[in-house]
Amino acid sequence: MRRVATPWTTAQIPDQTGRTVLVTGATSGLGRETAKELAARGARVVLAVRDTAKGQRVAAGLAGTTEVRQLDLTDLASVRAFADSWAQQDERARTIDVVVANAGIMMVPFARTADGFESQVGTNHLGHHALVCQLLPHLAPDGRVVVVSSLVHKTGKVDLADLNWERRAYSASGAYAQSKLANLLFALELQRRLHASGSLQRVLAAHPGWAATSLQGRSGNAIADRLTGVGNRFIAQSAAAGAQPSLAAATADLPGGSFLGPSGPGEVRGAPRLVGRTALASDLGLAADLWAVSAQLTGVDALERAAAR
Repeated sequence: MRRVATPWTTAQIPDQTGRTVLVTGATSGLGRETAKELAARGARVVLAVRDTAKGQRVAAGLAGTTEVRQLDLTDLASVRAFADSWAQQDERARTIDVVVANAGIMMVPFARTADGFESQVGTNHLGHHALVCQLLPHLAPDGRVVVVSSLVHKTGKVDLADLNWERRAYSASGAYAQSKLANLLFALELQRRLHASGSLQRVLAAHPGWAATSLQGRSGNAIADRLTGVGNRFIAQSAAAGAQPSLAAATADLPGGSFLGPSGPGEVRGAPRLVGRTALASDLGLAADLWAVSAQLTGVDALERAAAR
């Protein structure tokens, strides 16, 4: 591993031979670019995707060792099936060096997941909570989890009493911001639990700034989607550039709890660097409370003994 130099570039990614990296949402955008770079450095990269046919097409264009596994974060039964299948491999194959919790949806019209969760918090946060907790027994002793958040977390608020928008008037942007704040709170609480247990495993977070990906333009609002398209063309950086904070979080020598984003003005674009987070995103009490709610909703918890110490 290497410390983050300024400016950090993908040329600083060390050889990944012998390491296993699992990337969710690896068929497009940030996930595909993350998988591409790590596979090219020798990692065994597992593309955990909802559309396996698309995943196979992406994998065919990547250098190195890749495999495609079906995972639908909007369905807890699919998450459990993925984790159960993973556990059935031999010890060497099931040991994971890095989990990149990347998959997500952004500012979409109201919908519910198979388990009745609001779709954005269900996909971006609750699905990843369930997945990572179930994969923790297979994380290497020095392994790490990378959680992909967003600049938009700065406008987010987590309503623990109405996480799934059952009583509030729905806001696509508000739901997205809540889910991205939840990503950072999840990373914060998981890192706390790992540290309390004496583990050397690390949890880091990253955000891509404004990166042009297929996530944008799906709000159902023609004007908003048109404006987003203009921003993607003239302001946003590429998906490859947007993936650099995730890649730095996955490979650089950084402590658990680090948060990386672009170094340019407003963290919109530029080479990765350590960035700050809001007071809410640093609230240990809120992080613990969100964990409790998430564990109750998903039926999945981890490191309970460590958390109780």
